[in-house]
Amino acid sequence: MGGSDTRALSRSLLDLCRMRKLTIATAESCTGGLVAGALTDIPGSSDVIDRGFVTYSNDAKRAMLGVKASTLDSFGAVSKETATAMAVGALERAGTDLAVAITGIAGPGGATPGKPVGLVHFAAAARDGRLTHRECRFGAIGRNSVRQRSVVEALRMLMELARGPKPPAKVRRESVSRLRPRTARAPLRRVAERRRTAGPLKPSPKKT
Repeated sequence: MGGSDTRALSRSLLDLCRMRKLTIATAESCTGGLVAGALTDIPGSSDVIDRGFVTYSNDAKRAMLGVKASTLDSFGAVSKETATAMAVGALERAGTDLAVAITGIAGPGGATPGKPVGLVHFAAAARDGRLTHRECRFGAIGRNSVRQRSVVEALRMLMELARGPKPPAKVRRESVSRLRPRTARAPLRRVAERRRTAGPLKPSPKKT
C-alpha cells in the first residue's frame, strides 16, 4: 500500500471517528510517530486526534505509558504483552475513546532468537473494553517498508474498533418439523396380512 492509499485510509478513519464522535491516541515505538503523522497530515484531524506517544526506549514506555518493568523483563519490548500494555496505557493517560500501539523490529539490526527483523506487535484498545492484538512478520523487506506497512496495519485496527462491536451471531433455529419427535406408525402391511390369514369374519348369531 503506497502513500496515497495510506492517506485515503487515514481520511476514512478520521471521517468515521468524526461521525461517531471518537477520539484517538497513538503509542509508537518502531514507527517513531508515523501513525500520528499520517493522521495529522489530514486537515481537520484535530477534532479526532488527541495526542501521540513516541516511546522508543523501555524507560519511555515505563514513564509515559505505565508499562511495568516486570512485563518488559519477562517478555521483552517486542511482545504481545508490551504492545497491549502500551495501548491500555495510552488509552488511560489520554482519556480517548481509542488507542493503538506498535512495537517491533524494523531492522536492519535488532533481531534476537525467536524475534527476527520484521516482527511487529500491534494492540488496539477501546474505551468500551475491547482490546485486540495482532502479530505481523513482514520479514527483512527493509526498514522503511516495515515501518510503512506497520502504519497501515495500525490504521486498519483503529478502523475496526471505530466501526463498533460486531452484533452477536444469530442462532440458527432448526425447522419445527426437525424438532418434533417422530411417532412410530403401525406397519399397514402387517395389519393387512393378519386380516388375510384370519379368514372371513363369521356373522354373529341372531338373538331370538
